[in-house]
Amino acid sequence: MAAANAPISMREVLTLPSLGINPQFITFTHVTMESEKYICVRETSPQNSVVIVDMNMPMQPLRRPITADSALMNPNSRILALKAQLPGSTHDHLQIFNIEMKAKMKSHQMHEQVVFWKWITTKMLGLVTQTSVFHWSIEGDSEPVKMFDRTTNLTNNQIINYRCDPSEKWLVLVGIAPGSAERPQLVKGNMQLFSVDQQRSQALEAHAASFASFKVASNENPSILICFASKTHNAGQVTSKLHVIELGAQPGKPGFAKKQADLFFPPDFADDFPVAMQGFRMIFFQISQKYSLIYVITKLGLLFVYDLETAAAVYRNRISPDPIFLTSEALSVGGFYAINRRGQVLLAVVNEATLVPFVSGQLNNLELAVNLAKRGNLPGAENLVVQRFQELFSQTKYKEAAELAAESPQGLLRTPETVAKFQSVPVQAGQTPPLLQYFGTLLTKGKLNIFESLELSRLVVNQNKKNLLENWLAEDKLECSEELGDLVKTVDNDLALKIYIKARATPKVVAAFAERREFDKILIYSKQVGYTPDYLFLLQTILRSDPQGAVNFALMMSQMEGGCPIDYNTITDLFLQRNMIREATAFLLDVLKPNLPEHAFLQTKVLEINLVTFPNVADAILANGMFSHYDRPRIAQLCEKAGLYMRALQHYSELPDIKRVIVNTHAIEPQALVEFFGTLSKEWALECMKDLLLVNLRGNLQIIVQVAKEYCEQLGLDACIKIFEQFRSYEGLYFFLGSYLSSSEDPEIHFKYIEAAAKTGQIKEVERVTRESNFYDPEKTKNFLMEAKLPDARPLINVCDRHGFVPDLTHYLYTNNMLRYIEGYVQKVNPGNAPLVVGQLLDDECPEDFIKGLILSVRSLLPVEPLVEQCEKRNRLRLLTQFLEHLVSEGSQDVHVHNALGKIIIDSNNNPEHFLTTNPYYDSRVVGKYCEKRDPTLAVVAYRRGQCDDELISVTNRNSLFKLQARYVVERMDGDLWAKVLEPENEYRRQLIDQVVSTALPECKSPEQVSAAVKAFMTADLPHELIELLEKIVLQNSAFSGNFNLQNLLILTAIKADPSRVMDYINRLDNFDGPAVGEVAVEAQLFEEAFAIFKKFNLNVQAVNVLLDNIRSIERAVEFAFRVEEDAVWSQVAKAQLREGLVSDAIESFIRADDSTQFLDVIRASEDANVYHDLVKYLLMVRQKVKEPKVDSELIYAYAKIDRLGDIEEFILMPNVANLQNVGDRLYDAELYEAAKIIFAFISNWAKLASTLVKLKQFQGAVDAARKANSSKTWKEVCFACVDAEEFRLAQICGLNIIIQVDDLEEVSDYYQNRGCFNELISLMESGLGLERAHMGIFTELGVLYARYRSEKLMEHIKLFSTRLNIPKLIRVCDEQQHWKELTYLYILYDEFDNAATTIMNHSPDAWDQMQFKDVAVKVANVELYYKAVHFYLQEHPDLINDMLNVLALRVDHTRVVDILRKAGHLHLIKPYMVAVQSNNVAAVNEALNEIYVEEEDYERLRESVDMHDNFDQIGLAQKLEKHELLEMRRIAAYIYKKAGRWKQSIALSKRDNLYKDAMETCSQSGDRELSEELLIYFIEQGKKECFASCLFVCYDLIRPDVALELAWMNNIIDFAFPYLLQFIREYTGKVDGLIKDKIETHNEAKAKEKEEKEMVAQQNMYAQLLPLALPAPPMPGMGGVSGGFAPPPPPMAGMGMPPMPPFGVPPMGSY
Repeated sequence: MAAANAPISMREVLTLPSLGINPQFITFTHVTMESEKYICVRETSPQNSVVIVDMNMPMQPLRRPITADSALMNPNSRILALKAQLPGSTHDHLQIFNIEMKAKMKSHQMHEQVVFWKWITTKMLGLVTQTSVFHWSIEGDSEPVKMFDRTTNLTNNQIINYRCDPSEKWLVLVGIAPGSAERPQLVKGNMQLFSVDQQRSQALEAHAASFASFKVASNENPSILICFASKTHNAGQVTSKLHVIELGAQPGKPGFAKKQADLFFPPDFADDFPVAMQGFRMIFFQISQKYSLIYVITKLGLLFVYDLETAAAVYRNRISPDPIFLTSEALSVGGFYAINRRGQVLLAVVNEATLVPFVSGQLNNLELAVNLAKRGNLPGAENLVVQRFQELFSQTKYKEAAELAAESPQGLLRTPETVAKFQSVPVQAGQTPPLLQYFGTLLTKGKLNIFESLELSRLVVNQNKKNLLENWLAEDKLECSEELGDLVKTVDNDLALKIYIKARATPKVVAAFAERREFDKILIYSKQVGYTPDYLFLLQTILRSDPQGAVNFALMMSQMEGGCPIDYNTITDLFLQRNMIREATAFLLDVLKPNLPEHAFLQTKVLEINLVTFPNVADAILANGMFSHYDRPRIAQLCEKAGLYMRALQHYSELPDIKRVIVNTHAIEPQALVEFFGTLSKEWALECMKDLLLVNLRGNLQIIVQVAKEYCEQLGLDACIKIFEQFRSYEGLYFFLGSYLSSSEDPEIHFKYIEAAAKTGQIKEVERVTRESNFYDPEKTKNFLMEAKLPDARPLINVCDRHGFVPDLTHYLYTNNMLRYIEGYVQKVNPGNAPLVVGQLLDDECPEDFIKGLILSVRSLLPVEPLVEQCEKRNRLRLLTQFLEHLVSEGSQDVHVHNALGKIIIDSNNNPEHFLTTNPYYDSRVVGKYCEKRDPTLAVVAYRRGQCDDELISVTNRNSLFKLQARYVVERMDGDLWAKVLEPENEYRRQLIDQVVSTALPECKSPEQVSAAVKAFMTADLPHELIELLEKIVLQNSAFSGNFNLQNLLILTAIKADPSRVMDYINRLDNFDGPAVGEVAVEAQLFEEAFAIFKKFNLNVQAVNVLLDNIRSIERAVEFAFRVEEDAVWSQVAKAQLREGLVSDAIESFIRADDSTQFLDVIRASEDANVYHDLVKYLLMVRQKVKEPKVDSELIYAYAKIDRLGDIEEFILMPNVANLQNVGDRLYDAELYEAAKIIFAFISNWAKLASTLVKLKQFQGAVDAARKANSSKTWKEVCFACVDAEEFRLAQICGLNIIIQVDDLEEVSDYYQNRGCFNELISLMESGLGLERAHMGIFTELGVLYARYRSEKLMEHIKLFSTRLNIPKLIRVCDEQQHWKELTYLYILYDEFDNAATTIMNHSPDAWDQMQFKDVAVKVANVELYYKAVHFYLQEHPDLINDMLNVLALRVDHTRVVDILRKAGHLHLIKPYMVAVQSNNVAAVNEALNEIYVEEEDYERLRESVDMHDNFDQIGLAQKLEKHELLEMRRIAAYIYKKAGRWKQSIALSKRDNLYKDAMETCSQSGDRELSEELLIYFIEQGKKECFASCLFVCYDLIRPDVALELAWMNNIIDFAFPYLLQFIREYTGKVDGLIKDKIETHNEAKAKEKEEKEMVAQQNMYAQLLPLALPAPPMPGMGGVSGGFAPPPPPMAGMGMPPMPPFGVPPMGSY
C-alpha cells in the first residue's frame, strides 16, 4: 500500500547521532522520553554528561556535565530528576532540579536500590524497588510514599513500565523475564494491577499495558479501561492476545463489555513481543470525544492499531527496520514517538484523510468506519452517513435519524434541509414532534449552529418559554446571531443585549446601551469591537442629566486608543457654557497630565479660570507642577493680582517685576522665599537681598541669613559677608558664619566669626570656637583678643595653649596682674605647660616664693624633665631641690626626678659614688654624660652600672683608662662589644689586647669569660694573637691546660693560620675531637695530617677514604685494606675500583667485602664493560643476601647474553622474584628472540609471544598466539607480517578479528591497498559481512573497494545494505570514481536532493530516470535547480517537460518558466502546464495563454481566460483583438475595454459590430449619463425602436426623464417610451410619500426634544432654588450678584476677559 494512502503516517523527526550523541548510548538504560516535549540522554564518555533535547528546538540540545545512573525530564516543564547509587552501598540518591531557575527542588536517599522509575504525572514520580513501589511528589518536603509491594510473579523481572490512570486510583507495573526452556528467545511478560481504593493487587501475564477512558452510551460518566497485550507459549503453541477490560464498573450504569483480539505476528517475527502500548484519544476543538485508538508497538518495529470500543484491528505495518526500545505519547498531534537503536526518532500520526476510507474500503468494515467518522469528525464516510440517514427517515425512526444527524462527521447533516425535512413530518397525536426530538438530541450532544439556534428559539418564543432560552445561553448551547437577538428582543431586552454582544452586532449593542443610559459601557464595548459612535451627541446627552458622569465619560474618551474623538477645547467649552467650572477643571487636570506642548493653550485656560474664581485651586495646581507650557507672563500677572506673590515670583522673568513683588515678605512663606532665591542668578539674588535689607533690616535679616546659608556656594561666601559688612550687621554675620563654620576650613572665616561673636558679646561662643576650631589664624586671633582685652581670659588661654603661645600668655597675664588665671591655667588647664610658665616667670623676674608655690601646687602633675631643662638652662636648678626631695620621699621612681637629684648631688660633691652605685632609678647615660667633664671616673661608674658600652668605651679611650676598659669587656662577655673593640679601625685595639692578655685574662677565673674572649679573637680574625694566647693557656700548665675545647681550638687555629705546627700539636695533644678535627684537616687539604688523625683514633674507613678520595692512591688503599681486613674498608675500595672502571677487580673486592648493596652500580658497570661472566658470579652471591626483582632479572639477562638458555629455563622454574615481563621485553628489544620466546611462553604473554614468533618467521604459531592474546594491536602486527610474507590465508584470519574494530579498519585497508592486494582485501571484507559484530565501517569500506576495483557489484551492495553504510564517505568515493548512477542513489538515500538533481542533470546518460528525477525534484531546497531542470528537459526530454512542470508547479516562479520557454521559442510545449497553473492569476502565464488562444482562434477559451484571470495587459490585448477578422474576437476586445473602464471604445466597437445588447450593458455599467443618452440618439438615428425601449430600462438610473420624453416625442416613438414613464412616475410618487413621512416624524421629534429641554431647565431652576451653588461664578455685569441657574446661553464674561460664548461650538480665543 502506498504510504500516502495508509491510515497511519510515519516520518523521521530527527536522529540522535546527528546531535552529536554516540550510538553506544542509544539504549534503554541511557535514553528516556517521558513526553513529547523532551528527550534525555545520559553519556558516560568521554566525560559524564546529560543531554536534554527540546523537541521544539531539536537542533539546540542542552548538554550539562552531570554524573548520574539515570536521568528523567519532567513531561511538562524543565525539571530534571537524577538518580545515582551511593558509593559502597546499594542505596540510591534521588535529586530533582529546576533547570530554568538553576536550583535544586528536592532530594532523598532511598534505603534500597531503585530498579525503575518514571514520571507518572507532571507532579509525581513512580519509584520501583526490588520489593515495593513508591510515589514521590515534587511539591513540598514530602518523602516517597509506599503504594504497594511487588507480587511474586515480578520476582527477577526487568521492570520496563509503570503507569497510573488519570484519577490515580489504578496502577499497573509491567516487567519481562527470560523465556521458557522450550523457547528461550520468546521473552515472558508479567503485569501487576493494583487498586488504590481496594488496596489489592492482581498478577497477570502481559508484555505491555495502558489505561484509557471511554464513554459508554447511556452513561454520563466515562469508564476506566485497561488495555494489555500478551504473548505466551503453551504446549508448543504461541498465543498473542489484546485485552480491553473495564476497571471499577459503576453500579446501576451500563458498563463496557470485555473485548479481546488476536495479535498476528508474521513468521519472521515469531519471537517478537510488545514493548509499548499507547492508548490515546484525539480531541479537537469540539467538546465531545471523537474517537479512540490503541497502538501496540513491538520490539522489532511492528505497529498494530485497534479500535478501543470494539478491539477490531484497524492497521498493521512495520514502522522501523531496527529494534524499538522506547516510545512516548504525542498528544499534541494525536500520535506517538518511537526511538530505535539507530537513534531515529520516529513520529506516527493518524492520516485523517485516509483513515475512514481505509477502514471502509480495505477492511470493508462500514460500521467501524461510520463510528470512527462520527467520533473523530473525520471525512470519508459522507455517502454512508447520508444513505443511513435516508434509510432511518424512510423507516420513520426519527429518534435514530436525529442522533445520526447530530453525530454526523463535520456537520454533514446539520443543514437547513435536515431541519426542513423534520418540519415536514406530520405530528402524531400524543407523540413528541420529530423536530423537537431532533433539537433535543442536538442539545444533548453539544452546541447548535446559527440556523438551528434561530429555528429552535423561534419555537420557544412562540411558546413564551423564555427561561429555556436563558438556560441554553448559560450552557452555551446556542450560536448567537443578530437575527436571534432581534427575535429575542421582542420578549426580553436584557437577554437580547447578551445575544447581540456574543454575536458582535455592534450597532445593535450600542443602541441597547444608549436605551439603558449606560454610556460608559458604550466606550468600553466600542473599544473592544472597534466601533465608532457619535461621541459628541452622547456627551451632550449625559451633560444635561449627570455633570459628574459627563466628566467621567469625557475622561474615558480621552483615554481611548488613538486619542480622544472630540477636541479637548470643545469638551471644555461644553462645561463652561453651563458654568461648570469645577467639572471643567477636573476634566482638564486629568487630560493635561502628559504636559504636552500642544496643550499650552488649555493649560493657560484652566489656570486663568481658577485664578479669577478660585485662587486656592490654581495655587494647588501650580504647586503640583504638572504644567510647564502655559503663558507664564499672563499667569504671573494674575497671580500677583490674586495675592499669590510666591507664584508670581516663580513666573516673572524680569528683575524689576521680581523686586516689586519680593518685598511683600509678610504674605510670602519664608521657606518658599528662600527656595525661590535658589532659582535666581547670583547678581539678581544679591540685588534682591540688598533691597530686602534696605526695606526692613531687622524684619528681613532672618530671611537674608537663611538665604545666605542655603546658597552660599552659588552666591559666593565673600559676597555674602560683604553684604553683612556693608550694612554693619555683625549679628547677621554671626548667624550666617555660625552655620557655615563647621564645614569651612578657611582661617579668615573662623577669625571673622570670632570677631563677630566678640563684638556681639557672645563670649561663651568665642571660648568654644577658640577651643574647638583648628582653622583660625592663631597669631591674628591672639593679637585680636589681647587688643580686645576681654574680661574673661579663657578665649586667649585657649588660643595660646593650643598654638604654643604660652610664654606670651604668661607675660600678658603677669603684666596685667591676672595671676589667678596663671594659677588656673597651670593647675586646671594644662599642667604639662607649667615648665614654660615657670621659665617665663623666671625671665619676668617673678618672686621665687610665687614660683615655688606654683610648682608645689601642681606636684606630681608637673613634667619634671622640661622643668629641669628650663631651670638648668637658667642655672636655677637648686630652686628645685625641695620639690625633688619631696617627690622622692613620696616614692617617686621617675627617672627624671632622680637624674635631676643626681646632678645636684654631683655638683655639691655630696658622696656621689654612693649615689651612682646604689640608686637604681637614674638614667646612666644622662648622669654619666653630666659627669664626663666633671670626673671621668664617676662617668665610668655610671656607665658600668647601666652597661652603656659605647659611652664607656668612648670615655675610657679619651682618658686612656684601658685597664678599666679591658676588665669591663672581659666581664661583659658580649660578642658585639668584643667585635667593636677588636675591629681594625679601632686605633686603641693594640692597647686593649695587651691589657686583656697581660691583666684581664690572667686575673679571670671564669671559663665562660675565657671562652668568650677566645671566641671574640676568632671572630675578629686574629689567629696569631689567638695562638699566642692559647699556647700560654694550654701548653704552660695553666688551669685550662687539659681543656678539651681549648685543645681543639688550638689545633683548628693552627690548621687555619699556621699548618706547619699541626703535626706537632697532633703528636703532643691527646684530648681533642679526632673525627671532627680530621674532617677539618681534610677540608684544609692537610691529607697526611688527616690520615694520621684517623689512624691515631682507629677510624679506618675515614682513613681509607682519605687515601682513595684525597690522596687518590688505590694501591695504598688496597695495602691498607689487607692490613686491617675490615669489610667496610674493602667495600670502600671496591667502590673506588668501580668508579675507576676496574670492574673485575671491583667485583672481587665486593665479594671479599661480602657487600651486596651496590648491585645496581655493579650491574650497570658490568653491562657497560660487557663482563657478564663475572656479573653472574656476583649476582649469585647477591641472591643469597637479597630478594630483589632487579637481581633476578639481570641474572636471566646475563644468562641470555652468554647463551646459557638451559640455565634460563632451569632458573625460571625455580622460585624467583624476577620481573619476567620486563626481562622478556628487554630480550625482545635486544633481538634475543629465542630467550624472549622462552620467557613470553612461560608468562603467557601471547601478544609479545606473537611478535617474537613473527620475528622468528613462525607465522602459524604467531596466529595461535594472537588468537590467545585477542588484542587488536597483536592481530594487526601478525596480519601485516603475514601480508608481507604473502601468507594470505593466515592474514585473513587475523584481519577478520581486526576489522570488527571501527578504528582499525581503515589501517588494515590501507595496508592491503598499498601492497596491491586488492582481491585479498575484498575477500576479507566480504567475509567480514557475516560477522556478528559487523559494523557500518565494514559495509562502507567494502562499498569503497567495489567502487574502486569492482564497480559491477557496487549498486547491488548499496541497495542491500543502504541502512548500514556511511553514505557521505561512499558519496565522496563514487564522485571520485565517476559512478554517477550509484552517486545519485546515495544522494537520495542521504536526503541530499540538491546534489542528486545536479548529478542527474550533469550526467544524464548514466543517471537520468524520469520517475526518480521527479521524486528528487520536489525535494530540492535550491530553487535555482528547478529552472535548471526546465532547461535540462527542454534540451533533452521536451516531450516530458509538462509532466515535470506539473510536479514543480507549487514551487517554481511561473513567470520565470514562461520567460525561459518564450526565449527558447517553444511556448506551445508547456500549454498544458500553463492551463493548470493559470488559477494563480500570474501575468506572464495569462499573457502567454492569451497569445496561444488568439493564435489558435479559440475565442471560448480566450473569453474564459480574460473573464477569470485579469492580471495581464488588457489594453494591449484589446487593441490586438479589435482588428481581428473574427467577430467573437472583436467582441472580446469590447469586453476587455469595458472591464478596463474605456467605455467609449467598448461601445463604439459594439456598435460597429451591431452588438447592441453589449453596448447597452456597457452604458449601464459605466454610470455615464452622456454615453447613455448618446446611445439613445444612436438607436433613433439607426431606426432601432426596440433597442431604444430596451436601452431605457437597461440604463434606467442614468437617463433623465425629460431627455427620454423629448426624444420619444420628437421621433414619434412615445409608445416605446411609455413603460419607462410608468416606472418613473411610480418611483417618484414613493419618494415624495417618504419625504412627507420623514418631515412629520422630524417635526414630532423636535417638539418632543423642546419639551424635554423645558422640563430639564425647570427642574434645574428648582434645584437652584433649593441648594446653593457649590462653585459660585465671579460677579458679572448685568447679573446682579450670584445666580443659581443654568439658563443658556450665559452672559458675556467680561470680568474674566473672555468674549461671549455661543451656546455650542468653540468660542473665539483671541483674548487668550
